[in-house]
Amino acid sequence: MRILITGGAGFIGSHIADRLAVDGHDVLLLDALLPQAHRNPPAESGHELVVGDVRDASLLARLLPGVDAVCHQAAMVGHGVDPSDAPDYASHNDYGTAVLLAAMHAAGVPRLVLAGSMVVYGEGRYECAAHGAVRPGPRRFADIDAGRFEPPCPRCGEPLAPGLVSEDAPTDPRSTYAATKLAQEHLASAWARQTGGAVWSLRYHNVYGPRMPRDTPYAGVASIFRSALERGEAPRVMEDGRQRRDFVHVTDVAAANALALAADSGEGVLVAANVCSGEPRTIGDLAAALAAAVGGPAPQVVGGARPGDVRHVVADPARARSVLGFEARVGFADGVRAFATDPLRG
Repeated sequence: MRILITGGAGFIGSHIADRLAVDGHDVLLLDALLPQAHRNPPAESGHELVVGDVRDASLLARLLPGVDAVCHQAAMVGHGVDPSDAPDYASHNDYGTAVLLAAMHAAGVPRLVLAGSMVVYGEGRYECAAHGAVRPGPRRFADIDAGRFEPPCPRCGEPLAPGLVSEDAPTDPRSTYAATKLAQEHLASAWARQTGGAVWSLRYHNVYGPRMPRDTPYAGVASIFRSALERGEAPRVMEDGRQRRDFVHVTDVAAANALALAADSGEGVLVAANVCSGEPRTIGDLAAALAAAVGGPAPQVVGGARPGDVRHVVADPARARSVLGFEARVGFADGVRAFATDPLRG
């Protein structure tokens, strides 16, 4: 297949390009080279790269004829700085997706694999001993300031037990980025229904690995911890370090994209699938493992939380295993040990 990868020169997109080329596909990369992720020019990859913006309809009209599928990775990512980022997030992520979908319709491209995200869930799944599965309310600044990080049951106020979140869980985005990722899914789902197209939304959990961008507020926590250790500083862990996540290696994410491009989601349907390791860990575990791998200072737990942060979100990997045949191959210990010295993007 000839596959257009938007954001193809970026962290995840570049690994997808490498994997698809190995599998025998003809890949075309489109990337705006946003400075948040590309402070320096990307290294030569051997793939065909067009520097341009996914919001440029005339450019897409030239690129899409002859393309069999689009792997849409282009986005502003990360937690961002504050609500002043909202127009840029909405423009790049949602308007950009709308322009892409319109151009795919005009060119007759029937398949889309979307870079979804676990952030659409907000908080993960929680159980109350008395009331069963419940959805906690927004986190209160007063509780965070007092060091009360675990969300209470909204009915009785008792502590909750976190569990695995499935794709059928209610969506509850709690940041600007999360809201735009959910809007991307809605736009893609509408496109599928209107055109009979096929869409996979791969809801990535916390992706890490070589080529992550460094030293930017839009980088992931693994990169932020790496950068601190390279400066000889202790990684600063917010809250109490016990917040649970699923850290999945970027090569596993690339493998999931390859499987989705080959799988049938059904005409006129968007199918969401968690892309995760299935190996829940805490933020504190990640910081400690990275520090140990480089012989750096022990993590420093500093409390507090960023607005919009959730306490726990850990994925159920069952659907990706059953419908895509996807299982992560890189374990946490081996992946983090390698990541401690992997090359990052400057």
